[in-house]
Amino acid sequence: MHGHGFVRVATSTPKVRTADVAFNRDAVLEEARRAHERHVDLLVYPELCLSSYAIDDLHLQGAMIAAVEAAVADIVTASAGLSPVLLVGAALRRKGRLYNCALAIAGGKLLGVVPKSYLPNYREFYEKRWFAPGKNLRGLTIRVNGQDVPFGTDLVFASDRLEHFRFFVELCEDFWAATPPSSLGALAGATILCNLSASNIVIGKSDERHMLCRAQSARAAAAYVYSAAGHGESTTDLAWDGQGVIYELGDLLAESERFSLHPELCIADIDCERIVAERMRLPTFADAAEAADRPEDSFRTIAFVHDPAPGDIGLIRPVGRFPFVPDRAWKLDADCYEAFNIQVDGLMRRLESTGARCMVIGVSGGLDSTHALIVAAKCCDRLGLPRSTIRGYTMPGFGTSEGTRSNAWKLMRALGITAGEIDIRPASTRMLEDIGHPFAGGEPVYDTTFENVQAGLRTDYLFRLASQHGGFVIGTGDLSELALGWCTYGVGDQMSHYAVNSGVPKTLIQYLIRWCTTTDQFDAHTDDVLLAILDTEISPELVPAGADGEIQSTESKIGPYELNDFFLHHVMRFGQKPSKVAFLALHAWGDAARGAWPAGFPEARKNAYDLPVIASWLEKFLQRFFAFSQFKRSAIPNGPKVSTGGALSPRGDWRAPSDASAAVWLDELRSRLP
Repeated sequence: MHGHGFVRVATSTPKVRTADVAFNRDAVLEEARRAHERHVDLLVYPELCLSSYAIDDLHLQGAMIAAVEAAVADIVTASAGLSPVLLVGAALRRKGRLYNCALAIAGGKLLGVVPKSYLPNYREFYEKRWFAPGKNLRGLTIRVNGQDVPFGTDLVFASDRLEHFRFFVELCEDFWAATPPSSLGALAGATILCNLSASNIVIGKSDERHMLCRAQSARAAAAYVYSAAGHGESTTDLAWDGQGVIYELGDLLAESERFSLHPELCIADIDCERIVAERMRLPTFADAAEAADRPEDSFRTIAFVHDPAPGDIGLIRPVGRFPFVPDRAWKLDADCYEAFNIQVDGLMRRLESTGARCMVIGVSGGLDSTHALIVAAKCCDRLGLPRSTIRGYTMPGFGTSEGTRSNAWKLMRALGITAGEIDIRPASTRMLEDIGHPFAGGEPVYDTTFENVQAGLRTDYLFRLASQHGGFVIGTGDLSELALGWCTYGVGDQMSHYAVNSGVPKTLIQYLIRWCTTTDQFDAHTDDVLLAILDTEISPELVPAGADGEIQSTESKIGPYELNDFFLHHVMRFGQKPSKVAFLALHAWGDAARGAWPAGFPEARKNAYDLPVIASWLEKFLQRFFAFSQFKRSAIPNGPKVSTGGALSPRGDWRAPSDASAAVWLDELRSRLP
């Protein structure tokens, strides 16, 4: 895990007693030991957890102030044998003022002290009665137990072992401010933003915390770790829920149990390498740093000795098997609606702008043409056009099965489009004869030329039909096929007038078709045909079935689309190294019983893959993606981007040379696999 740029973080909600410093010190240390056993690298406690937060004027009592400082000394000493950096909340005095602070403790040392910038003094909060604000304190030191340590809001703490493990600290109200200090902390280079909070609970406040954590982690291109006070705080006038949440780049990684009577450790592995890669892809992040006078030049970096757990300690974070597929059951309908209608809207605009009299589409009975066809049908419905505006053609070749041909006809009839059939075998035979291909002489030679003759003729017919009827050709090829180069270049399925599926990977197409059947986008008869098509083996059907009836299988040649789409997302969207992609794929796909599956996913299709299988297909993916397929992508037709995962248009997310070598990626994978 550490070798791939991950850092294990946790929020802690220790069970405290109001104003009982010794009890609270022991509770803090007990949680630190539990975190050590779980190989945690960074542990974030609630605000003022040594004294407890809601003690009002007791904060100003000399005995309380002294007891807190003594407890700090005990925790610093005890930290010497523990793996996590501890972020502990305590009130400390400096030059006649008391500050609400976060203390960074690791390896037997107090690394630095961060004062709270913004003190709430409204409704139930009266912090200005006890504490001094810290928002303008920079470049200072504070004396704690006879030692001078860095003090201020300009501290970034950095591991001496893990390059991207750099964190910044703020406290509670700070991230409710219009300009959270953590924004500057991120611009100064911190990848993990931490918040020690007390934050009493009222109705709706949990949602507000989620909203702020998610927004700040996304806006600052960072992780955000939030820890709130829980059971044991005074309930004189307030209540506490002990909420701990961990976000990364807007994604929720982990959340604690709220209102627990027991101490809570909420643990997740943060991908700091991914965060840094995301910032490199965001020129706006660098521009914001320049606009803020380059905080990295003025902030102090506090290096600490870090001894991360060696070896394989697993991975504690959700890794989606289908990164392109909506995986939030409660948002499933909205996400699928959005994806489907992005395609529909793109096609509507193209139809309006061209003034075409019809849309021409080849209908094979397979997934891609099916999805393109239902997008076109919905386009007609939305524009108030008869579905007969669509001219669909099934074009059986040498490998076309009766099942897919039948499904193609059933679908066209169910949708009420203008339907036709052109048998391409005579024209294909003539072309094979003209070029002297062995198949024309009776030899069973089913090579690339044999396949491409058929694919090319189908596209050729479609273009001529579009010209004849005043229409344009709708491309059916998808994002997965573009990634792998699994399409015939030029006069073939790589080309069309408008490619509605070019931003949609195969795994999402399968899910969108299923979504259409469960949300009554079409009638029941159409739904039955769509479900039958979903159950069909993915095949180009260009090669005749074998003597045993076995048909040509796409996935047996290029690998399972569910793995290829996983590889594509992590390589295209985040530029992850191949060894890390393999590591993530193993944690996502190694055990079918572990982790979440998309809502409604068929039980029979819940597959698992071991590392040798993952590595084998990943090698093939890298070779095809980097060294083989780019020339096809450099000349693709227009088509809408659908997913935040990206698209492969040379006018959009992906620009690459057509003559690159894949050696760098293949070497990295082979050298780092166990």
